[in-house]
Amino acid sequence: MMLKKALQILLIALPVTFAEFLLLDFGVRLPTVEVVAQTVDERKVEADRLFNEGNKQFSISQFGEALQLWQQALVIYREIGDRRGEGSSLFNLGIVYNSLAEYERAIDFHEQSLAITREIGDRQGEGSSLFNLGIVYNSLAEYERAIDFYEQSLAISRQIGDLKGESDSLRGLGNAYIQLSEYEKAIEFHEQSLTIARAIGNYQQEANSLNEQGSAYLNLGKYAQAFALLKQSLKLTRSIDYPQGESNALIALGNIYFSLGDYEAAIEHYQPSLSLARIVGNRQQEGAALGSLANAYNKLRDYQQAVSYYNQSLAIAQEIQDRTAESNTLTGLGNAYWSLGEYEKAIEYHTSSLNLAYLIGSRRAEGISLGNLGLAYWSLGDYNQAIEYHQQHLQIAQEIRDRQGEIASSNNLGLALRDSGKLAEAETILRRVIEDHEQIRGLLDQDSWKITLLEEQVRTYRLLQQVLVTQEKPFEALEIAERGRTRALVELLLKSLSPAQQESAIADYPKLAEIKQIAAQQKATLVEYSLVSENLLYIWVIQPKDKKIEFRSVDIPQNTPISELVTASRRFISARSSNENNPTSDTTTEPSHRLQELHQLLIEPIADLLPNKTNERVVFIPHHELFLVPFAALQDADYNYLIEKHTILTAPSIQSLALTRQHRQRVQNLEGEALVAGNPTMPELVLGLKRSRLDSLQGAEREAEQVAAILNTKALIGEQATETAIVQRMQNAKIIHLATHGLLDDINGVGSPGAIALAASAQDDGFLTSSEIMEQYGLPNTTPLQAELVVLSACDTGRGEIKGEGVIGLSRSLIAAGVPSLVVSLWKVPDDATQELMVEFYTNLYERKLDKAQALRQAMLTMLDGGENPDPVDWAAFTVIGEAE
Repeated sequence: MMLKKALQILLIALPVTFAEFLLLDFGVRLPTVEVVAQTVDERKVEADRLFNEGNKQFSISQFGEALQLWQQALVIYREIGDRRGEGSSLFNLGIVYNSLAEYERAIDFHEQSLAITREIGDRQGEGSSLFNLGIVYNSLAEYERAIDFYEQSLAISRQIGDLKGESDSLRGLGNAYIQLSEYEKAIEFHEQSLTIARAIGNYQQEANSLNEQGSAYLNLGKYAQAFALLKQSLKLTRSIDYPQGESNALIALGNIYFSLGDYEAAIEHYQPSLSLARIVGNRQQEGAALGSLANAYNKLRDYQQAVSYYNQSLAIAQEIQDRTAESNTLTGLGNAYWSLGEYEKAIEYHTSSLNLAYLIGSRRAEGISLGNLGLAYWSLGDYNQAIEYHQQHLQIAQEIRDRQGEIASSNNLGLALRDSGKLAEAETILRRVIEDHEQIRGLLDQDSWKITLLEEQVRTYRLLQQVLVTQEKPFEALEIAERGRTRALVELLLKSLSPAQQESAIADYPKLAEIKQIAAQQKATLVEYSLVSENLLYIWVIQPKDKKIEFRSVDIPQNTPISELVTASRRFISARSSNENNPTSDTTTEPSHRLQELHQLLIEPIADLLPNKTNERVVFIPHHELFLVPFAALQDADYNYLIEKHTILTAPSIQSLALTRQHRQRVQNLEGEALVAGNPTMPELVLGLKRSRLDSLQGAEREAEQVAAILNTKALIGEQATETAIVQRMQNAKIIHLATHGLLDDINGVGSPGAIALAASAQDDGFLTSSEIMEQYGLPNTTPLQAELVVLSACDTGRGEIKGEGVIGLSRSLIAAGVPSLVVSLWKVPDDATQELMVEFYTNLYERKLDKAQALRQAMLTMLDGGENPDPVDWAAFTVIGEAE
């Protein structure tokens, strides 16, 4: 169980991006020597041949062979007194020793080369030597010295009009400033380099500059700009048949997806990069692609595949004597074995990686190895040793301005401090990590990227909650629980408010006083859950009248993971409804079925804190798997359903309730008509090679007609209910009711699951997806909907992909679109039963003047007590999200 807990908290610290050196590779300048006629001294001819053959071997990463050839050429050039040839050989030997991570020897050879170029007045050669000295010092993480050499090289290139050299030096400066975290300055240099490359028509240089400028934006967290630049680089490399540049661009694009936690997409880019590296015979690049693939598979917990790729990468690194890549690969293997629980083996690999890092003088590799050793010793329970290693990693990360390393080492240090009992120190450092997380997220400009990045960061929020509760600070832990959920959704809701409303809204995350105020405004008891680990659940109850907050901690049985329990309860409901002979019989008398087990975990610990009056509202704020819980159908020991005792709503977070209330105020005085659609002519569903047409829903058609009569409008049925027609009317509708099929699938493959089936037309495919709703009504610079209520009377409309942000699907898109109240479903609902429930709901809402939560509760009770469909599968799927009024 220790390993599982570690996986929840620590994997963010482990990746080592093998492709990094490719992104930082400014391109070495290999001089060539023209082979002269046979009438000239044959020894020079032989030296020239050796020299140029060395260039060829270097270009395919055969560093050992290149080294030997250049050493032989150097001997001959010295013997015949050819100073230019001698300087060029020294220059190239410096390059190969840099590639072999023998940096001190590289510096020695470049300094010798530099002296000769100055002696013979070769200004261009002088600039090249200075440039490559900059590369070596950049590899040593001595960035200020690297900048000094690049600036000297730049000055010479400008004096002699060497535009190619000028562009190279500008790229070098840009990459050095990336390492110093001065990203804006780095971008300026890369833009200058790109301008020159385009002016001289050097397309390879242009592609490389685009690639590196994209890397600078990636480090800034500006993923959109990085993505656009790297796409340009990829397109250009393909148009000029530059496979090495194409491979670089693919790895860089893969690194974007890797950084965002989309490891499948990263693999889709790393794999063709590997193929290209093999085609051109670039062994170094092949090893980098293999290492990047290994990192992605390690993140996906496919450890055997990861180990296979790491071993292939290691073999290449050792073959070409690339000690930097060897160190990185050993780190990756250590990570994989750590994930497999083989901690002693992990320590062996990380120790070997650390020794190599010392040898080659790579401070970043040294820090990563120390941090990973800290993780291994933490897993073995040696917390003091772990703390020592993490502190060393943190110190190095701060010295070399490695922000990612600083965050990772701080997070892991906080974990080790917690487990060693040093709680106050752990709290301090984890709060700092969270601030860093939020600063990085603030740089992102795409909703989907914010969601993905938060998924990688939520571990820190859960860890800090545990640290605070252990220190008997449960209410501060509630603030952190709120701070770590629905952050991207909150931003969207804020941006769609008027300036005046934005001023009165909670600017950051809700503090305790604001949480109490929200409960009072909602006139509801708020219940927030936080699954801080597989075996530990935190629950806070905020009461509206006395604004009192209570806390409960619940241990989850180790043999019953909460995810399995939720899944089993949903299966149990479906099994009841399938009992055709007697659907209401003995299943309710089973001694301990899943609905009761969930009630015992989620409700019984707080039952004394919930309101006694059935018409008083309770808003449940679930977490992770708990978003799938049918709260209304949970049963106590006497087989009473929770809906019989309480009026129930749900919400993605407490802060979202404050914002949906403001959107309720925004729309309450707006005019508009009801939009009702049911049983559209079903579109054809295409998933892969499978094509099928969805079944017609006659009950949905009757439902729509009855609801339309209550709302004094006419329902759109069959071919009238096209996607285009519905979207056009949605914007001005006051009430929206759609009775049709709902789908969980990611219909258009954009990573945002969920769709409503409508009739297709020449302008659309008939599937109104969550991403389309978001793009038209939910994102910044769009006009939000003015509907006060949206009812998605269809299957699975409240489900989606569960992430740290919450449920990513139709419900989130509609909340982001400014809809204050939603009614959605948690499973596939029966056609006739849904018709009965919805007619009752609208009758209660408009004829009996109940609020939305009470209207849905009474409709459920009617079906439970005297309706034709008393089983939970028929009535318990639907929930009200957001505002009751």
